[in-house]
Amino acid sequence: MLLSFLIYLCCGAVVGILAGLLGVGGGTVIVPLLAAVFPTQGVPAQYVQQLALGTSLASIMFTSVSSMRAHNARGAVHWDIFRNITPGILLGTFVGGLVAANAPPRFLQVVFVCFLFLVAAQMLSNYRPPAGREMPGFWGTAGVGSGIGLASSFVGIGGGALSVPFMSFCNLPLHHAVGTSAAVGFPIAVAGALSYVVGGWDKPGLPANTLGFVHLWALFGIAAASTITAPVGARLSHSLPTDKLKRGFAFFLIIIALKMLWGIL
Repeated sequence: MLLSFLIYLCCGAVVGILAGLLGVGGGTVIVPLLAAVFPTQGVPAQYVQQLALGTSLASIMFTSVSSMRAHNARGAVHWDIFRNITPGILLGTFVGGLVAANAPPRFLQVVFVCFLFLVAAQMLSNYRPPAGREMPGFWGTAGVGSGIGLASSFVGIGGGALSVPFMSFCNLPLHHAVGTSAAVGFPIAVAGALSYVVGGWDKPGLPANTLGFVHLWALFGIAAASTITAPVGARLSHSLPTDKLKRGFAFFLIIIALKMLWGIL
């Protein structure tokens, strides 16, 4: 038990460093790490991907709060956008999580592999959509939020890879889009974690210390370590060549995606 918790602490430490250093979403790192670790901890193969996704979303509840507070202190969170997008986020994430919790594991793996390739391509190209319009009204923003939540629930992320480009396209300055996205990550994490708890409730053969498809030991270890190491990564980002590191990390994601794809095939 202690050894398992130490493994999850190490995973959280890696996640925090990379998140602070490169600004990558936690789920991008947490899901493949847990998918690699869980089989060594006796997790049945048919539940590995769902447990990795559910635990990733649950851990984002903790990391998003600290990030949101830091951005809000700098006036970078647009609470009017947050209010408009949150209803759609909650609905889309919860429904998507329930579907994903009962989807074939191989399908979820394929979706995650495609997501890794997209993230790696974005990091290599540094593409940002050109600002083309203003933020839509309540229903438009909520509708986009439901799509962001739905997609986030299938890959276990806080939605930044989708919400930041959307807000940037709507003429929101980049650092405000990032700050508002950090706030939006909290309702995504809450609704997503809840959906994976409900979707995994009473599934036969789940290991001990799980709540539905959320692994509690992994959650506590990742949350505890990542909140400590994220500021370290942020400080390192000011002294290290982050552009080169991002390109290196993008190639690392491609390797992970290819490895997962090989396992699927």
